[in-house]
Amino acid sequence: MVRPTPRPSAPRLAPTAAASVASTVGTGLFDLDALVKDKQTVWSGVKNPLAQKHLHAVRKGDRIFYYHTGDEKAVVGVAKALDNAHPDPKDKSGKHAVVDVAPVRKLPRPVTLKEIKADAAFKGFPLVRISRLSVMPVTDEEWEKIVELAGRAGAAGKA
Repeated sequence: MVRPTPRPSAPRLAPTAAASVASTVGTGLFDLDALVKDKQTVWSGVKNPLAQKHLHAVRKGDRIFYYHTGDEKAVVGVAKALDNAHPDPKDKSGKHAVVDVAPVRKLPRPVTLKEIKADAAFKGFPLVRISRLSVMPVTDEEWEKIVELAGRAGAAGKA
């Protein structure tokens, strides 16, 4: 989930960008534990046009929620963009972007999709509306609410 900063060619959502990126736990690819171990990775392989649009908007320093898909379906950590989105060197069409990301921290506890869907504050959040989208914007309000939920002990079982 990425929240971009304003730039002349494309409007950004907020002064400090935030995004959400999804990964499948247990595959070793883009898993948060693998990212922490490797210290950084290139976020690539995004093919969906809407997800690519959001990926192209990522700028150096943008904060990123790390979301695990599969059985877990939860926001599990925070990462940051190490550089602006740049062309995918493996894409001969020149349409796709990639982003270099590094881990910042794990959340105190995962915030599940079930919790997010149960909270009216997230009714317009893309994760609720299009949960299979691998890259999406996050507003400041959504960011703060997820951080707040992550700090609540045992809240996952209440959703």
